[in-house]
Amino acid sequence: MVDKEKNAYKGVTIMFNIGDKVVYPMHGAGVIQDIEEKNILGEKTSYYIIKMPGEVKVMVPTAKAEGIGVRDIIDKETAGKVFKVLETDSTQMDMNWNKRYRDNMEKMKSGDAYEIADVVRNLSFKQKEKGLSTGEKKMLLNAKQILVSELTLAENSNKDQMEELINNTINNSFAEYSKTINSNEPHNVVKTFIPFNGADTNNITDVK
Repeated sequence: MVDKEKNAYKGVTIMFNIGDKVVYPMHGAGVIQDIEEKNILGEKTSYYIIKMPGEVKVMVPTAKAEGIGVRDIIDKETAGKVFKVLETDSTQMDMNWNKRYRDNMEKMKSGDAYEIADVVRNLSFKQKEKGLSTGEKKMLLNAKQILVSELTLAENSNKDQMEELINNTINNSFAEYSKTINSNEPHNVVKTFIPFNGADTNNITDVK
């Protein structure tokens, strides 16, 4: 998460303000519409009211937001680097379905934009090559929706345009990947992913 100056809301320290664009892991990106105090079981608790895609609103306790991974959305520069992930060859995934599913789920739970892009690209490639199980189809759909929601806000775009751009990027990448495989030439496989939280994404490496 990007460090921000903490503010006070009715005596409670908060990390975000109304109007901030944030990512809620496993749900996607949205905008904080309000900060409300509610009395639940006799205890007053302040909540971020986050408007998510599809007019869905979620309530996140301000005191727990940082702990569950709520963060600022990525900036435009980082969004460009996320697209670089989508443009690369797929990473090696475990052959065991259960292990592969758990690995991808951990990436999604991290809320890391690069990791989610990795899941989207890898499962998209696998879907084109051999097809996906019902569980992995749902995971791909969810991961893509999460990625689309963040990149849409980061690029000040709209959902349909961003989804089309992501699909076109993956289709072009897969086409190049297929040419390499069919020609029996060595191809690059991304081995290292650098989390977006302040690390240098130029360190993404290719191993031949």
